[in-house]
Amino acid sequence: MPTAVAKTAVRPPPRPPRKPKPMTRAEVAAFIEALATHNPAPETELSFADPFTLLVAVVLSAQATDLSVNRATETLFRVAPTPKAMIELGVDGVASHIRSIGLWQTKSRNVVQLAHELESRHGGQVPADRAALEALPGVGRKTANVVLNVAFGEATVAVDTHIFRLGNRTGLAPGKTPREVEDGLLKRLPRQRLRDSHHWLILHGRYVCKARRPDCWRCVAAAWCHYGDKVAAPETAQER
Repeated sequence: MPTAVAKTAVRPPPRPPRKPKPMTRAEVAAFIEALATHNPAPETELSFADPFTLLVAVVLSAQATDLSVNRATETLFRVAPTPKAMIELGVDGVASHIRSIGLWQTKSRNVVQLAHELESRHGGQVPADRAALEALPGVGRKTANVVLNVAFGEATVAVDTHIFRLGNRTGLAPGKTPREVEDGLLKRLPRQRLRDSHHWLILHGRYVCKARRPDCWRCVAAAWCHYGDKVAAPETAQER
């Protein structure tokens, strides 16, 4: 007689995260106004003195924190604050200042090469032109957007991992790629708030709407966010 085999309970597959519906334009405006009220004068957290040092700092910030970049550039910009000085410092010299940053070998070469390009093609000045910026070594669309926004006052939004997450998680501007999210934000954000929105969204994603577990209870714009699984405040010792 065959031995009975115990049946193992089959667990249902985990529920996928709910995809939020896009915010209305009125909700987008209210969301941004809430961030603006909380932080009226947002700024980049990268340390820089002029367009060149900003450009270098942004190139170095890929896959690195702003804090780690600021530590490295404190000494780097002291000895090489201009394209000519960066060329004279050379790849090994740049590398000696930025070894604590991820991808420092590639970044050292890119920084020196872009300094060469600025000297030979742009008279040592950082161009206020997207195509010219993106032609520089180590500079992509995101970096160009940061430089155009911060150094030249253009109404651009650089979609990093924080803004990409926010665009999709909240319903601000859902998209499968950073460019889709960028295009959605450019269409939906209030024009007069567009330039500062770049900073508001990065800072909000960095400190509140964090990747692993958003601090929804601290979000000043939660009333307009379409994220369906909002996280409640952790219990205090008294509540336990």
